[in-house]
Amino acid sequence: MLCTTLFRTPARLSLRPSFRSVSTLPSNPHIYIFPNPSPPTNSHILTLLPTEPPSQNLSIGTTTKIPPTPDSLTENPHFLSILNDVLRLHATEDPLVQGQAAAFASTSGSALGSGGMFFPQQPKRKVPRSGGGGGTAGDGAGGASSQGGAGGGGRGGWLHVGDMRAPPDYGRIAWPEDIFGSLEVDGKGEFVAGGGGVKGNWQASGSYRVITREGM
Repeated sequence: MLCTTLFRTPARLSLRPSFRSVSTLPSNPHIYIFPNPSPPTNSHILTLLPTEPPSQNLSIGTTTKIPPTPDSLTENPHFLSILNDVLRLHATEDPLVQGQAAAFASTSGSALGSGGMFFPQQPKRKVPRSGGGGGTAGDGAGGASSQGGAGGGGRGGWLHVGDMRAPPDYGRIAWPEDIFGSLEVDGKGEFVAGGGGVKGNWQASGSYRVITREGM
């Protein structure tokens, strides 16, 4: 009986699956870290997918430092293209975005004011979050009347969709590097149809950055 037990034990152990722990960023457990097999040496692949080996084509990008910094991260343009397409098709389904759009029904205006998507990206610097005034390009976001808040006059406008890593103060617009893009809303709070009949007439900001000094 003892001999039989000793003989069968290794067979049972060999059937146990082996697992490898996958590292994630301490600041964001949804981002996985993998060694990068390609140059430069000692770099890492950052991805939202836990599968191994990772797909560099679907990765967020590569970094030479952990935790990554704006200087160490090389963004993957293909990932940003996929991200933009997902937002173009589905951003209007987000409850927070829908709630912001509903505000246009009573108090709305144009979101093309200070810090909006149609102004060139301003230099990244730490300044108080006070706007440069409605309708003019400034270092921060404009007042409520310039971005679809109270006092806009019920005209409809543009609603900015950001990643919320640095939520703006109430009545302000996020920094350009935090904005994915914008959705067009009419005076009734309804999303305007864009190309192909997709609701929202999505416009990519062109200024979004995967990582800033605020993190990823």
